[in-house]
Amino acid sequence: MNARATTPSPISHLADPTLVRSFAYINGRWQAAGDGAAFAVTNPADGSFLGEVASLSGDESARAVDAAHAAFRRWSALLPQERAKILKRWHQLIVDNREDLSILMTLEQGKPISEARGEMDYAVSFIEFYAEEAKRANIQSVTSHLPDAEMELWMEPVGVAALITPWNFPSAMITRKAAAALAAGCTVVVHPAKETPYSALALAELAERAGFPAGVFNVVTGDAPVICGPWMEDARVRAVSFTGSTPIGKLLYRQSADTVKRMVLELGGHAPFILFADADLDRAVDEAIKAKFATSGEDCLAVNRFFIERPVYDQFCARFAERVRQLTVGNGMDDPDIGPLMNEGAVLKQEDHVADALAKGAELLTGGARHALGPLFYQPTVLKNVSADAKIMREETFGPVAAIVPFDTEEDVITRANATEYGLVAYVHCGDARRVYRLSRALQFGMVAVNRTKVTGAPIPFGGMKQSGLGREGANAGMRAFMDIKYVCRDWADYAQN
Repeated sequence: MNARATTPSPISHLADPTLVRSFAYINGRWQAAGDGAAFAVTNPADGSFLGEVASLSGDESARAVDAAHAAFRRWSALLPQERAKILKRWHQLIVDNREDLSILMTLEQGKPISEARGEMDYAVSFIEFYAEEAKRANIQSVTSHLPDAEMELWMEPVGVAALITPWNFPSAMITRKAAAALAAGCTVVVHPAKETPYSALALAELAERAGFPAGVFNVVTGDAPVICGPWMEDARVRAVSFTGSTPIGKLLYRQSADTVKRMVLELGGHAPFILFADADLDRAVDEAIKAKFATSGEDCLAVNRFFIERPVYDQFCARFAERVRQLTVGNGMDDPDIGPLMNEGAVLKQEDHVADALAKGAELLTGGARHALGPLFYQPTVLKNVSADAKIMREETFGPVAAIVPFDTEEDVITRANATEYGLVAYVHCGDARRVYRLSRALQFGMVAVNRTKVTGAPIPFGGMKQSGLGREGANAGMRAFMDIKYVCRDWADYAQN
């Protein structure tokens, strides 16, 4: 570790400072990199140094798989009720430490503290849900189509699961994946984003306190290609669950081919927000603010394209832009509406998309530049009359920039909304129930939110269509993603002779 690791840091002032861990967690032990390598973690709000975290090698990452593989037989052989008890203890420990975990997240990720608290509530909901769901993956019977035969379907855990998680939801994306895999009977190796390792390591600390056996839950920190490369090559890693960009998801998909891994990919989004003139305009504006600017727009569910029916187009643009001007921007610990973006690349993308849209004829209603607070802050921005060939209408912006265009017919807006490689979520505001049904059927998205924004939660299958991913997370489907079906057919003729 570099000497900077001893520099006083805001994270040392938590109520329970032992939640702050700087080493990886493998086989029930806290492990530094063998060569002492480490990477710095900083607060995106002000660039302040938070600490250094071990950056492990590929060989050390492979040893995490060794540990998970060795632990798999005993963990999977436990009664589901026993796995559930440990998951419930983990759940309660996270609940008990909610405030410290929220502060830790805000310091390393930047999101407003109230959003961090909301994420922790979301994160623990998956552990609670799968602690119960663990007891429901029962043997299933099948009506026999053969004489003198009895048939059963057994759901069995696939083995070691690799979980690769992003920086924008550093706790919830771990629990959503890990709780499902652990409940199914899998053991896991987790790679958190380098921007937000402390949230993951705090979860590992609480998992240890909850009593997970050594090797069942492992967190390996370091460079993603170095850590995840050995996992993709290792045939003992039977499942991979990844949340992140579509290009990286495609890369992992290709790398999984040689060992034919089970893949769950939650990738990019390019969400449309469709508003018809018969909708409640005040409510639609409220929901539009939530759908665009939660997590400072750094959310795969965030709206990228606003399609507004022409009779209310100007009215919506004016009201929405006025609301956006009132949004507060600041350090996450001050609980603003908008926090800093994660890195310089994120800010450059906002600048590029805005400049491109303006060059192609868009009208700037508010924002459009970096914020005076610091290099990673960007003003909440609204663009009107954006050209169909602008980058923001084709690419995921992942930031606080909204692009608005009018539409005239239902058929036209469906075509334009579907004109993307992505298909994660669509938002529809409409007062006509028949039209709502038609759009819900016609929109090529895995999730459709009607007259509201919040739709996610542990009991629902989260995921998208097209290049927004494969598989589902949450609900029973989330656990089944880490299980194989074994079919058993028994001939009763042998038993009849006894």
